[in-house]
Amino acid sequence: MSGFSEAERAYLKSQRLGRLATVDPHGQPQANPVGFFPQDDGTILIGGVAMGRTKKWRNLRQNPKVALVVDDIVSLRPWRVRGIEIRGEAELLVGPHELGPHFSEEVIRVHPRRIHSWGLED
Repeated sequence: MSGFSEAERAYLKSQRLGRLATVDPHGQPQANPVGFFPQDDGTILIGGVAMGRTKKWRNLRQNPKVALVVDDIVSLRPWRVRGIEIRGEAELLVGPHELGPHFSEEVIRVHPRRIHSWGLED
């Protein structure tokens, strides 16, 4: 995954759930939990059961700008959080893919443009 540090790549591969933010036609943000799949080429794939019928898919047809946040709490005492924010542009794909049989043929590919992480280096 080009563009990501080794620590960022390892973290993304260890997590399963993130929050994808899109922008609706009125300019309002919308954030939804999503499963994501880091790719070796540095992009992130996001799939769903009926992705093509979702508000996020409709939003991205009008405005491809996205942010994906993946984070977690490492400990409560002491308080320690870690995460990564990926801002970029979405590409809407339709067709066969290898994400699994429970995903619809519509897939979002996120092309990172800005990556910001915290708490990943010990």
